[in-house]
Amino acid sequence: MTERKALVIGATGGIGGAVAAALLRHGWQVRAMTRRDAPPVQNGIDWVRGDAMVAADVIAAAEGTQVIFHGANPPGYRNWRGLALPMLRASIAAAEAHGARLIFPGTIYNFGPDAWPVLHEGAPQNPLTRKGKVRAEMEALLHAATARGTRALVLRAGDFFGPEARSSWFSQAIIEGGKPVRRITWPGVTGGGHAFAYLPDLAEAFALLADREAELGAMEDLHFAGHFVDDAAMAGAVRRAVGDETLKLGRFPWWLMTLGAPFNTFFREVRELRYLWKEPLRLDNARLVALLGAEPHTALDQAVRDSLIGLGSMPKR
Repeated sequence: MTERKALVIGATGGIGGAVAAALLRHGWQVRAMTRRDAPPVQNGIDWVRGDAMVAADVIAAAEGTQVIFHGANPPGYRNWRGLALPMLRASIAAAEAHGARLIFPGTIYNFGPDAWPVLHEGAPQNPLTRKGKVRAEMEALLHAATARGTRALVLRAGDFFGPEARSSWFSQAIIEGGKPVRRITWPGVTGGGHAFAYLPDLAEAFALLADREAELGAMEDLHFAGHFVDDAAMAGAVRRAVGDETLKLGRFPWWLMTLGAPFNTFFREVRELRYLWKEPLRLDNARLVALLGAEPHTALDQAVRDSLIGLGSMPKR
């Protein structure tokens, strides 16, 4: 049997690390890049020295692989256009050089309210934010690459949460990761649902799709439904996890984002995303279910409990 090898770009991040672990569970040999010194093999991953911004480094790291997962993200919200686009172009060059499938985690930032309330594959991408416009450009690069013969896959999901997701709405707004839970904050409207993707489930879906790589079309655009949760459901899951029904549910301080936007890049970018919390949005996963038979799904209470433990917000019992 031919050895299955995958290169994971961004394996030190939440989504990249979760996908690398899922691929290992599925029997893939996983290679990852780092700009720092690292043991040759760590946690089953073969680490090589390289920079995701340098196409030659990515091409060299991708030698012998059938799949390249591109999960690299610029830190925080800084210089997305200047960093995200060149990194993706480097991964595309590596996929073209080695005939590998390029797998990309998509977001809902690419879309405006004209795609609501149920987001279908092929919906028009009319982003309202700077980050959304960059994400749309990134997917346009993938479509252009497939026109040249490269194979690509986009699996789109809502906002991430999970034990590995230390930079997320869940860990930085709904609760305060790394500290005991004292209160719960909800960025959306009362009773308004929001799409979340539990990272271990999403990573499992990526691994299952990688296993079926040869069965997929040249360009696949799929949606991961995940958890559609409102404020009451999320607050209830957090309260049950920590065993404290008295935890208060408060509102996210959007006013603070507005005040700080002129002076702080993070505040400005977060404020631009407020429209995603004003209306309920679901992702249609019919195509994904048709391919896999079912979408990987962990019950909300278990997902929230494991997330709080992984984020250091409650002890493991």
